[in-house]
Parts: sequence; structure tokens; C-alpha cells
Amino acid sequence: MSQQTFSISPVGYVRASADGFCLEIKPEYRAALKGLEGFSYVDVIWWAHLLDNEQCRAVVECDQPYKKAPAKLGIFATRSPVRPNPVAVTPAAVLSIDYERGMIYIPYIDAEDGTPLIDLKPYHPCTDRIREVSVPEWCRHWPQWYEDSGTFDWAAEFVNAR
Repeated sequence: MSQQTFSISPVGYVRASADGFCLEIKPEYRAALKGLEGFSYVDVIWWAHLLDNEQCRAVVECDQPYKKAPAKLGIFATRSPVRPNPVAVTPAAVLSIDYERGMIYIPYIDAEDGTPLIDLKPYHPCTDRIREVSVPEWCRHWPQWYEDSGTFDWAAEFVNAR
């Protein structure tokens, strides 16, 4: 099998301000928003552009990022944006959509202002939710549901918490 490269162009950008967060969709992709109303969540696929460099892309293993994790973890066992391809996925609640301006208003996203959006996908429980899930012992005490993550003390989980 030969080496392949891929070209990805942003469909929009994350916008963050004192007023909150939104996903700004470029004019040529705004028609793709049609039918999104009624979905309470979207999976936001974004490019961690601030970490897109040779050094970050070479990371395949990291020292213990979480206090209860093993001493070393493969990068595919983390949600870190530091990885061979800096692709990140964040579920986001849809507060409202301004179709004319191409703005999807969301309460929060773990991406910086100006972060390129690769794609959006509506959250469907029938394809995105799995009934029987197992995780390693070191993270079993983490919240089982997205909604509970907001009140969980994540800072206490990380070895190098800010």
C-alpha cells in the first residue's frame, strides 16, 4: 500500500468571545446547515491548528497525563489534540442557529477562537450512543454521561493541572 496524503479545507471556524461561543460556517457551506434544526447536539470535528507542527505530530506516547493512569499511555488512548493528525471531536449543544449568517451558537467548546472546523455531524443516539461500554480501571470513576462532565473536577485528574 502506498503512502497517501489528504487535503482538508475548513468549512468554518470556531468563534469565541466574551459573549460566548459559536461555529461560523463559511458562506459556500451554509446550505449544508439545512435540516439541522431540531438536533440538540452536533459533533464538531476540528483541526487543532495550534498544535499542527512536526514535534506534536511525532508524539505517539505520553507520560502519565492522568493521576490514576499508567506511567505511559499511547496517544490513541487519550483525547489529547497532540497526535499524528491533530483532529479533535467535541460534542456541542446547539443553542440556536442563524442560517442567514451561518452561525451555530453553542455553550462551550474546548477549541480556541479561530480554530478551523473540518466538519459537523448531527448527534444521533441510535449511532452515537452505546449501551455496554467498558473503560480501563484508571478512568472508571469519570462521569458516565456528558452532562455530568461539567461539574466533575477534571483539574484533579490531570498530573500537570494548571
